[in-house]
Amino acid sequence: MRRREVIFSGMALTLSNAAWAQTERLPIVAFVTPGHDPPPRYLNAIRRGLSETGFLELRNVAIEHHHFDRRFDQLAELIANLARRRVAVICTITNAIARSVNAANLEIPLVFVSGLDPVAIGLVTAFDRPGRNATGVFFPVTALDPKRLETLRELLPELRLVAVLVNPTNPNAGFMKDLKVAAHGFGLDLLISEVQSPDEMDAAFALMKQRQAGAVLVTSDPIFEANRDRVFELTAQNALPAIYPWREYVDAGGLSSYGNNLTDAARLAGQYAGRILKGNKPSDLPVEMQTKFEFVVNLRTAKALGLTIPPTLLARADEVIE
Repeated sequence: MRRREVIFSGMALTLSNAAWAQTERLPIVAFVTPGHDPPPRYLNAIRRGLSETGFLELRNVAIEHHHFDRRFDQLAELIANLARRRVAVICTITNAIARSVNAANLEIPLVFVSGLDPVAIGLVTAFDRPGRNATGVFFPVTALDPKRLETLRELLPELRLVAVLVNPTNPNAGFMKDLKVAAHGFGLDLLISEVQSPDEMDAAFALMKQRQAGAVLVTSDPIFEANRDRVFELTAQNALPAIYPWREYVDAGGLSSYGNNLTDAARLAGQYAGRILKGNKPSDLPVEMQTKFEFVVNLRTAKALGLTIPPTLLARADEVIE
């Protein structure tokens, strides 16, 4: 059987001629990410959401993954290419991509998963009536930082000083006021370690060591997420128990995470893409508030740090990595 190969912005997919002809006739949902290999769970979750609305891959919808190697100068070209091909829907779980697609004023509907208030950053005009060619899922990521602090306190009863790794230029950085109030209530002091570029991480952790911080709370920011292996490496080098916003850090060897369930958020985005394919306008689909959270613990890392996870915490964990 003769076969043809199609390149989706760096990802090759080999199809039979029959399958190629079929995909050419199908509506295309384009999933755009800043890197080659997003966790497969997100793409699978979008597939699941589409299937829940009656769309099955290669039967009545085609799903493509596009990436741009974290070089944002490539993003405009990628978006223009999607516009030329008239894909049916663009999906993304990255704020910067969603804002770039929105700014391009395409006729293509956008479904986003955003940790930033989509009204505040201009993706929609209102949660209940988005009013533009975009809708999606919002998860209030910074609202969970006091809970992360409480989890550290429960994990380490003798804890007194917690370092907070934060990018002060992040639009969400205003959450620090609430975190300071929470720290006071828990009897904790905070060491605010500001990082605006990866080059500043070593100095931030050196300060944590100098000040004898007992643990570190890593906030949600693209700098930390794009360099999470380095963040984990530095916490390990300094023997710092840490809590992170996303489970990917724990999968890479971090101690614990408490955050929104992005897999479920991606599934909801897939559902919205399916509803749009059925004829719903994005402007008529209210932005969904994602309220599923997950607490993940890595027992191997706890053992390496000489920590015993309290049974009460283990009982609350959604997943324990052994």
